[in-house]
Amino acid sequence: MLPESVASLPKAELHLHLEGSIQPGTVCALTARHGVTVTGDEVRRRYAYQNFSEFLETFKWVTSLLRDPRDYALITHDLAEQLLSQRVMYAEVTISIGVMLLRKQRPESNFEAILAAAEPEAAKQCASKSIVAFGIGGDELSVPTKELRPVYEQAAALGLHRLIHAGEIGGPEKIREAVELLGAERIGHGIAAINDPALMDLLADRRIPLEICPQSNIRTGALALQLRRVVARIEDHPLLALFRHGIPIVLSTDDPAMFHTTLLNEYEHAHQLGMTENELLRLAQMSFDFAFERKNSRTAV
Repeated sequence: MLPESVASLPKAELHLHLEGSIQPGTVCALTARHGVTVTGDEVRRRYAYQNFSEFLETFKWVTSLLRDPRDYALITHDLAEQLLSQRVMYAEVTISIGVMLLRKQRPESNFEAILAAAEPEAAKQCASKSIVAFGIGGDELSVPTKELRPVYEQAAALGLHRLIHAGEIGGPEKIREAVELLGAERIGHGIAAINDPALMDLLADRRIPLEICPQSNIRTGALALQLRRVVARIEDHPLLALFRHGIPIVLSTDDPAMFHTTLLNEYEHAHQLGMTENELLRLAQMSFDFAFERKNSRTAV
């Protein structure tokens, strides 16, 4: 059982997709708004995956239900309540702008709705309306890293922090390219690092955090892929080895509704893997230490 000192501690979460937080009941509310009938059981069946490609297809389906600012307000309000119930006091929430543009939406209008929905849930002293970072997720093998360099240079010129999903289903070289070619300051997932001791040394020496999402890695088959196994269990996750190597780790849920998890569940997984109480406390502190807005004590919920 997770020590009470950890369970009750204020927490931060840095790898969290807004669209991946939509609970089955909220999906049903969205479909009803748009004249589609879907049951909670149907959503839960869609929220079961055999591999990464199946997950991406479900993500596309869910985002097809986000059609106007009202929809974004609804899911933001729900996510804020979920976070506060777990004592998550700071969150950097990823929003899929590419999806909005693909669906001919106006991102600025959706942003306004998101901020208006989040504001009442946030403490006044840590409210934020900042866009703090630019990142790319999805299938990391679909585009060579070097082709992303111009857009990352543009993001840096605009003063945005830079992050990217790398080493989730790709190899260690994708992580190294993200750091050396794109100037990535944090790596989404990065579990492939376990297969390259020299890369692990680099991440530890440069203090580049990995945003580790254990249940996500199980559900998408990413961990099994990295370990070259047919199936991987939570006990096989390299979280502890990466952490004890000195690599900064920020524990997160990725898409909590879609992966049937919460941040507290992920701390329980870390404890199950053998993390001591002191290590768990250090792990919780790291998510604040490596938050992009930590210096300004601001929160984006």
